Amino acid sequence: MAQAQTHDPNAYFVPHHSRWPVFASVALFVTMYGLASWFNEASYGKTMFFVGIAGLIAILFKWFADVILESVSGYYNKQVDGSFRMGMVWFIFSEVMFFGAFFGALFYARQYALPWLGGAGDGVMTNALLWDGFSAAWPSSGPGQVGGHFQTIPAWGLPLLNTLILLTSGVTVTIAHHALKAGHRKQLLVFLGLTVLLGCTFLFFQVEEYMHAYSELNLTLGSGIYGSTFFMLTGFHGAHVTLGTIMLAIIWLRCAKGHFSKDDHFAFEAVAWYWHFVDVVWLGLFLFVYVL
Repeated sequence: MAQAQTHDPNAYFVPHHSRWPVFASVALFVTMYGLASWFNEASYGKTMFFVGIAGLIAILFKWFADVILESVSGYYNKQVDGSFRMGMVWFIFSEVMFFGAFFGALFYARQYALPWLGGAGDGVMTNALLWDGFSAAWPSSGPGQVGGHFQTIPAWGLPLLNTLILLTSGVTVTIAHHALKAGHRKQLLVFLGLTVLLGCTFLFFQVEEYMHAYSELNLTLGSGIYGSTFFMLTGFHGAHVTLGTIMLAIIWLRCAKGHFSKDDHFAFEAVAWYWHFVDVVWLGLFLFVYVL
């Protein structure tokens, strides 16, 4: 069903006090405390971590259900819609800064730290006194061969395939958006469903890539500066793809239930924006982490 205006269209909707932020904070604390305990080999750490994750999923499910109910009840007018759009813009901007920090760390390590350790410029004494004989070549596990010898993942294998998968998913979600605006329900569900499937396929191949890296290439999170930046960048991107795929699946269910009309579907647009952002970040990863 499309949204029905049962609320004053000129009033800015302010929701009632919600208990979900407090519950979500508790669940996050349990999750992170459990994760830290698990890393420190505490007997209860693993159990606490998964209890926290289960609680967080349940809380988010109920929280989002409340928001969806507000939406389909007609409480959101153009002012609220504008607030949502501005909020999503700032959220994506914060994500740009988040990945910018990791890309910046990669750039700094390659262009500045590595040459200094190798003796370039003002780093000549650093090399002579601390790391004599260190070769400033990329990829590097750093002075002292931290993590041992490793091999990199060729760009033209699974990374290229995953690039094509994500680019295709960007096309399918755009087609689904146009189908929604044109009122073509069947086309909308088909192409949005394909986008979800492509996101799952990307994640499957990334898991395969990680397993290959750890088991056969000795490329791990502990493989010096290359290993840490590689897994931080690709791992956080994978987490964003996971979140985006879940959001797309929820939007598919909402589309199937008829929650959106051709003129009123910001939730779909917000997820589409997020998905295109994920695509762009991956292009940067493919170029600067795999190819170069």
